[in-house]
Amino acid sequence: MLKSLFHWKVLVNLLLALGIFTALVWLTFRWLEFHTNHGKEIVIPSLVNKSVQDAIKILDETGLEYKVDSLEYDPKYKSFQVLKIYPSSGSHVKDGRIVTLAVNPRYYAPVSVPDILDRYKGLAFRQLELVGLKIGDTIYEPSIQRDAVIRMQYNGTNLKPGTLLPKFSTIDLIIGAGPQRNISVPNLVGLTVQEAKVVIAQNLFEVGIVEHEDGGKDESDIVYYQDPEGGSIRDQGMQVDLWASKKTPAELGGKIAQLNSLYRLQVDTTSSRINNYQPPIEKAQKTQPQPQVDDLPKPQVLKPENSVKPKVVPEKTSAPAKPKPKKVVVE
Repeated sequence: MLKSLFHWKVLVNLLLALGIFTALVWLTFRWLEFHTNHGKEIVIPSLVNKSVQDAIKILDETGLEYKVDSLEYDPKYKSFQVLKIYPSSGSHVKDGRIVTLAVNPRYYAPVSVPDILDRYKGLAFRQLELVGLKIGDTIYEPSIQRDAVIRMQYNGTNLKPGTLLPKFSTIDLIIGAGPQRNISVPNLVGLTVQEAKVVIAQNLFEVGIVEHEDGGKDESDIVYYQDPEGGSIRDQGMQVDLWASKKTPAELGGKIAQLNSLYRLQVDTTSSRINNYQPPIEKAQKTQPQPQVDDLPKPQVLKPENSVKPKVVPEKTSAPAKPKPKKVVVE
């Protein structure tokens, strides 16, 4: 067995196989060197601060591919000026390598208008400044949304969120001034439900309950009752309830009377008891006038003619007492 392995024919076959394998490996590497231009490298030229047209011309002459990309606009540099390249200048690359050119654009890239509708004005101002937009005029309009952004305008036209505008553009904001007080409620009886909703919105009230007589939702039904009634004074933002039917209000007198008994305060002014009503008069208690000291009649003292004044012997007392007035009666 071992002798057969070391036979000269076997050794020759092994040497031939090893030679063929070595030749294949050598040919493979030679083919790779030829295909990849091994050992042949190109130095990337200096392209920074050149115009993009000049940079492309130089790359074409050196046999390099290119790709142009734009950065954020910088007013300190010229438009279409090369600011960066990758790989960097002086790098050794193969023929056909793609070089990326970062170019300063002609102007600022457009920015998307953020969605600030129905948001507080302070938050809206900050969001606009973050994306690079300026705030122009702030116009206040009557609205139940106090200090909230109602609309956005650019050059007099309304803006929608997501619209692209040049950076540092100026937009105007329409802001709600809040609801007004003591506003007359519009009369909606006789209008369709659709028309009544438009009138309610125009007067800055809110649509409340809408009850259809047939239980449907047809907005062509005619409003025959509303609460609060037309002409009453309310604050803007309050709800207005509607009752609608396919019949006219004149045909629904009984239904209207029933609703009046629920939503209207009725005062019977035809009752004789009310007409003949007189408020009670409180009887004032008679008070006896108390005589004043000055008004009392002073007693008159008559002096008798040719009368002898009696002598009065004063009693000896420790403390003199005030003499009391004596009445002298003359018969």
